[in-house]
Amino acid sequence: MYLDSKIVVFVGIVLGFIILRNLFSKVILKYILSLTKKTKTNLDTEIVLAIEKPLKVFIVIIGFYLALQVLDLTDAQTNFVTRVFRSSIIILIAWSVIGFSNTLSSLLLRTMDKCDLQIEGIFIPLISKGIKIIIIVLACSIVAEEWGYDVNSFIAGLGIGGLAFALAAKDTLANIFGGLVLTLDKPFGIGDWICTPNLEGTVEEISFRSTKVRTFAHALVHVPNSTLVNQPITNWSRMGKRRITFNLGVEYGTTIEQMKKCIQDIKDMLQNHEAIHKETIFVNFDRFNDSSLDIFIYCFTISTNWGEFLQSKEDVNLKILEILQNNNVHPAFPSRSIYVRKEDSSLQESISDPIEEVVRAVN
Repeated sequence: MYLDSKIVVFVGIVLGFIILRNLFSKVILKYILSLTKKTKTNLDTEIVLAIEKPLKVFIVIIGFYLALQVLDLTDAQTNFVTRVFRSSIIILIAWSVIGFSNTLSSLLLRTMDKCDLQIEGIFIPLISKGIKIIIIVLACSIVAEEWGYDVNSFIAGLGIGGLAFALAAKDTLANIFGGLVLTLDKPFGIGDWICTPNLEGTVEEISFRSTKVRTFAHALVHVPNSTLVNQPITNWSRMGKRRITFNLGVEYGTTIEQMKKCIQDIKDMLQNHEAIHKETIFVNFDRFNDSSLDIFIYCFTISTNWGEFLQSKEDVNLKILEILQNNNVHPAFPSRSIYVRKEDSSLQESISDPIEEVVRAVN
């Protein structure tokens, strides 16, 4: 009868703490969240949400621990219950800190977005995962010591095993550090158009091991970070302006006055064009080519967008054609003049006779 009464008390204490947990979840926690939502920052709300589940479990564990004190336990059983309780507390603390690290990472990412600070890729996730690994290792070490295990020998073994692991994972570590270099140095960001000696396309993702680049053929290429960081990278998306340069060939029959007028008209057109950058414009009679007189044209468009650049370049070309037509100047095309010297009849006969003999022989 005495034992039955203790079991009833045990069950009553456990049920009481379960009711307390529900009360905490529905009343106390709800009230705390209503207060934190009134503050100017979301940090306090995120902290409360991060420790919500560990606190609920903690209330139940406290209930079981106190309820077990009612029972007549031996010293060995009491020692076991105490170790379980302490280990549970350590695990719950680690759980809360890991949840807070996730919250902190998401808050940092949102802050970067609001401040237009682009830290795409792996920098913040890498720090978050590193913190989680450290917390888990520390928690496991403390729990192991609580149960009487020698952690020092385990750590020494990790040192030897870590060396072997580092040698085996050399390429993986090189890719991770390469990703860190790309994230910190920021030669490109998500959505940038880049060009390397082996690849050209748009960056879609920067991960721990590799960078995903979508080529213009819509193929997705995974480039190891260690390879990418050791190559020259051209970031076309960060151009301030886009270049137009070519040689315009006109016919050799063009007069000096026509040439001067065309050059001046093209310069004026580029200076007044709304899509052309006014800082650098060159239009000059460049050289005497084999089949043309070449006019060198060099300028930049204001827009770096590929489609807008092509539209601007097309408009410039059409206006140049209009200028040539207005000045009665014709674009040159590859041509060759052949001058035939008239020989005397005796030489012609001497050349034609062997041909006639060959024709007769064939017939």
